[in-house]
Amino acid sequence: MKKKDFITLILSTIGGILFALGMCMALLPEWDAMGPGIVTGVIGAAILLAMILVRRKMDGKPAIVFNGKVIGITLLGVCGAIIFGAGMCMTMVWNMMIPGILVGIVGIVALLCLIPVIKGLK
Repeated sequence: MKKKDFITLILSTIGGILFALGMCMALLPEWDAMGPGIVTGVIGAAILLAMILVRRKMDGKPAIVFNGKVIGITLLGVCGAIIFGAGMCMTMVWNMMIPGILVGIVGIVALLCLIPVIKGLK
């Protein structure tokens, strides 16, 4: 295993666990930990962002590249994740099972659209 792959593995695991734990803390009313959950989720997201920057640096690429395609891909990913998260909230928190599942499926489809947009069709 290459050093950059190992660093990516460690940072993405730690960031993903902290982000997921923060989401659970914030969304589950039984835990009564909205404030600490938001802090934990933000720390996890910051670690994941740092992982991307470190990985690009280890690949010898510039840290952030701004162009229309990157901004569009980012917006599609963010919108897909928000729609998917709203579907999860509708199902788990607001007790709206069928509408939540339908909204979640729309979010999943939006996230699946990222694959051909990023990789292209051949």
